[in-house]
Amino acid sequence: MLAWSKSIGRCTVSFISVLLTQLALFLVPLFFSASPILIQLTLSALVLVVVLGFGGWCKRLLGFNASAPAFVFCSIFFIWGVHIAIVRQAISPVMDVLFNVEMIMLIIGLFRIMLKDPGFVSSLLQMRARYCKSCQTYVQGFDHHCPAFGNCIGQKNYVLFMVLLVGFITAEISYIVCSSQFTSKFRVLEENRVESGSILVMARSTLLFCVLQVLWQGPFLIWHVYCICFNIRTEEWVNWKNYPAFQLNASSLSGENYQETSFKNPHNKGILQNVKEFLTLK
Repeated sequence: MLAWSKSIGRCTVSFISVLLTQLALFLVPLFFSASPILIQLTLSALVLVVVLGFGGWCKRLLGFNASAPAFVFCSIFFIWGVHIAIVRQAISPVMDVLFNVEMIMLIIGLFRIMLKDPGFVSSLLQMRARYCKSCQTYVQGFDHHCPAFGNCIGQKNYVLFMVLLVGFITAEISYIVCSSQFTSKFRVLEENRVESGSILVMARSTLLFCVLQVLWQGPFLIWHVYCICFNIRTEEWVNWKNYPAFQLNASSLSGENYQETSFKNPHNKGILQNVKEFLTLK
């Protein structure tokens, strides 16, 4: 009962955080509609930083913090709700169906990656098993612990993680396109009625939110494509000095008593073979 109570509390904090985030983002295009998009994006990014600070404050005050997966779910449903209630009025039926399918697939993918075993093992005897401090266990092919998905990313769910990451970026770009079409089509209504103006501001604020998501998820995707092509994990790259297999010791110059240690990747088999190995992960 205590665990359930704590989970409900964390989800409640996440729900409130999403509402506060979207409300704060709503104020950016409301008061800075004439400002360049770069200024609006900067202000929106500051809003997200404040929300993170709010999460830390809740942890200190209430004894528990927000649930990152719950925040992700609530954000998805909020954006989806805005699309259904507002944005879909200005887009084609095909685009509407496509976006709805993308959102359904995202939700299914989130449930799968949260529940899927990433490759938990009991010891370091398994190849490339690394210790996850968050889960307090060893994970084979460990890349990183993903707070947003509430699970480790390892050998058994790395492919699903990449598919889901591409799915998020695709859905966000789709929403940016749909919301842009809406704001362009109904811009004239902003001068006629306050209600229409509020609707347009909501469409713009959620557009800014999705643009910010793409701006950080895009480089994140590029990094993981690089890791796949060269058969390296994020944890191995960050902590390679802790693993002798990734160290190459070069002889020092004559008369000096030190050795220079550089990085080497013992798992790199060439890009084609590395990609094939990734696609056949079990």
